[in-house]
Amino acid sequence: MADVWIIAGARTPFGSFGGSFVDVSAEELGVAAAKGALEKAGVEPKQVDNVVMGNVIQTHNGAPYLARHVALRAGIPIETPALTVNRLCGSGLQAVVSGAQSILLGESEIGLVGGAENMSQAPYALRGVRWGMRMGDGVLADTLTETLTDRYCGLGMGITAENLAEKYGITREDQDRFALTSQRRAAEAAESGKLAEEIVPVMKKGKKGPVRVDADEHIRPQTTLEKLADLKPAFKPDGTVTAGNASGINDGAACLVIASDRAVNRYGLKPMGRVVGWGVAGVDPAIMGIGPVPASRLALKRSDLSLGRIDLVEINEAFAAQVLAVQKELDLDIDILNVNGGAIALGHPVGASGARILLTLLYELKRRNQKYGLASLCIGGGQGIAMVVEAV
Repeated sequence: MADVWIIAGARTPFGSFGGSFVDVSAEELGVAAAKGALEKAGVEPKQVDNVVMGNVIQTHNGAPYLARHVALRAGIPIETPALTVNRLCGSGLQAVVSGAQSILLGESEIGLVGGAENMSQAPYALRGVRWGMRMGDGVLADTLTETLTDRYCGLGMGITAENLAEKYGITREDQDRFALTSQRRAAEAAESGKLAEEIVPVMKKGKKGPVRVDADEHIRPQTTLEKLADLKPAFKPDGTVTAGNASGINDGAACLVIASDRAVNRYGLKPMGRVVGWGVAGVDPAIMGIGPVPASRLALKRSDLSLGRIDLVEINEAFAAQVLAVQKELDLDIDILNVNGGAIALGHPVGASGARILLTLLYELKRRNQKYGLASLCIGGGQGIAMVVEAV
């Protein structure tokens, strides 16, 4: 089978909820990441013949057009098609999968893939107004809360994490210790300049002129176990999941450039990695966070690799309880898991996170001169998605 190569990628800083990107749309964030990825890849926009972008919550007035507008504003030709995909938290990685499938089918040669999200701009919806409200009060529905709630099983995502904590005997202290590790690793990665390698700055309008945003806002370097222990349970009175051991609500974008064998040879591209295989699997929606387990096993099987051959693993940190449950099931070594921190510290802009963890994984594999990496995310509604890559 022909190969799909990952040439390069870039991401924006991840903004905190209501932070620097509160007035910067997901589209604008996507454009910044797209331009950065193309520049790092040494690919001209005119060479791109397919665009796939993940996006979950349509939060700005151009959101239905997101992938198309990102492509056009990044200078990609009008003739190049664009697709916006939504596999919830797995959307950014699904975009890579969809782009890879297009290349393997011979439909495209060079793809711009990734995801963008601005959760700070999630609107309130007043339903029923279009056709008239005869009597009574209208209700402003929070589309952000709705996104984080699975109406099929009637559970918020936080409760699904509580379910996993109970099922796997994961204590509050276990979760807080994992959260502290994430914060410390992310702070160290930021301080050392590792994160800066994958970030492209975003220029935004300020009261006194343009403002440059070039660093993640959600990292809390001063986090301690004592501070985490002081936080109240976020989802039920006797629960163990808190704002401190769960992922952030964030804004950001990440993009990668992928290419076929022929495109690599034709344009003299220098890949940073190769897509080896992927897997997507369904699980019980009430414990959706366990999704990376069957997805990872499927991706490894399709890649003809055992977990023992994987050098580094990135599991998106939707919740500490969720990652720890996955770690138990897969028997993962904490020393190779999320070595530069994860979504608890860096944040989780839902449509972008899949592309972000893949990008972070590839950078670290090359930094360590290691070979195989596994990236995986749980998905609200009860799914998991995973991809195996090889650094080159």
